Amino acid sequence: MAAPESVIEIGSTGVRLLVAEFLPDGKQNILDRSEKPLSLGKDVFTSGIISQETQNQLISILIRYREQLASWGISPSECTCIALSAFRDAKNSDPIMDRILVQAGFHVRIVDGIEENKLMYLAVSECIKNETPAFKDSDTVILMVGGSTTEIMLMSKGKMAGVHSLRLGTVRIDQQMKNQTSSYNDIQRYVSESIYNTKGSLESELNLSEVKQFIAVGPDITLAALNVGRPISTFLWEIDKDDFSEFAKEIQGYSVDECVARFKISYNEAETLQVSLLIYNLFLHLTKAEKLLAPETNIRNGLLLSQHSSENEELQKEFNMQITASARNLLRKYHGDENHAECVRMIAVKFYDTLKNDLGFSEHARTLLETAAILHDIGGFIRYDNHNLHSSYIIRNSEIFGLSRKDNTIVAEIAKYHKGNSVPQDEDSFLMLPRADRMTILKLTAILRIADALDRGHIQKFSDFSIKVQQNSLVIHTKASKNTVLEKIALNEKSGMFESVFGYKVILL
Repeated sequence: MAAPESVIEIGSTGVRLLVAEFLPDGKQNILDRSEKPLSLGKDVFTSGIISQETQNQLISILIRYREQLASWGISPSECTCIALSAFRDAKNSDPIMDRILVQAGFHVRIVDGIEENKLMYLAVSECIKNETPAFKDSDTVILMVGGSTTEIMLMSKGKMAGVHSLRLGTVRIDQQMKNQTSSYNDIQRYVSESIYNTKGSLESELNLSEVKQFIAVGPDITLAALNVGRPISTFLWEIDKDDFSEFAKEIQGYSVDECVARFKISYNEAETLQVSLLIYNLFLHLTKAEKLLAPETNIRNGLLLSQHSSENEELQKEFNMQITASARNLLRKYHGDENHAECVRMIAVKFYDTLKNDLGFSEHARTLLETAAILHDIGGFIRYDNHNLHSSYIIRNSEIFGLSRKDNTIVAEIAKYHKGNSVPQDEDSFLMLPRADRMTILKLTAILRIADALDRGHIQKFSDFSIKVQQNSLVIHTKASKNTVLEKIALNEKSGMFESVFGYKVILL
């Protein structure tokens, strides 16, 4: 029997614990769960910090969770503890995390918005994989409304088209509007206009009016499903569009106390229920979907799955495919040369696989190289001169599904140095990165420079070639007899970093 695993999530409205085990078939078996309401978001959105009183409550909750975990034989150091948007925005998060470690024993890791999307995708795809074949074929919106942000994923025919972490959360809206009005109509107008302003950006990636599958995640959606939905399977519900809209409208007529009494939820949850359902309903009506799918899952389930994804080859392959699909869609958005990008990606991956023993990296590094290869010329949208610098800027400031901010930085640095004579070691910002990140950037940049040189003319000559390591040389044999003078010149210009990093001279025959 597998040892139980645990996750604690510190969110905007509460602190949640999950204990689960993974069965031999890869499924999660939930062993224990707890939830304690806590107004972290309200503190942060009003004053910018988490108050002393809220800190004390948080520590008290975590100490209770520590005792609860002890009954499962789990120590605080063995528990994954993550903090979401409220902690990201709090100015005093660092000393609070230190206090948590000292007093409760938990090491807190702050998760950024794009990682939230990744964890949500893993949780949702696992929950619905056997129930909704259309998930892989239809245009789909996946939405999760939180206290600080609304996480949205756009999928075109099963492939990631865009991911966004929108600053549109229930607690944030409640605090922004509290001093202005108490009218629900004003709140509705505010939310509607915020969504409308976002709609144009979203539709540059996916035509929302043609989306037929709408997936919503979150405790408020589960509440709606229990009241007006019907179960499809143990952890999946379906709600008719009209029934959901009617329920959301009905909720608007209840006071907070009535919501607490009717639905047996905490006061914190009741305070934001109206705004939450309003956001879901407005996004739902931007689409063509006639039903709303409501998987009963959460980020905590996704986090446990992500920790096991390397052990699940099929899940890891699917996840990597979604990362590169997101990168391709970003390139398309900036009108990049997709044929060149795909050729460079293919060549780079072939070099990576040949040099696997020299690299000493995990499979994730291969995906970072693929992403950098797809996006290395994206800066040409701004200006071709110094386009590598523009590429770095666009990548660094874009949301790419499945990549953390650290990953984004690595990919941006690789794109930055794929051309030109400068090297990363010349910059103080590079030297300040951890040594492991520096080596990842150097090795992957060296490979990308070679791959880019082999498609110097952007005409995809090298679709059929082999690579062999011969003593201190890496020999590229082309299978077709074509003029390779231009590529040899490019290799001569760009192979210096490769030879310096790997110790191999690159020879093109």
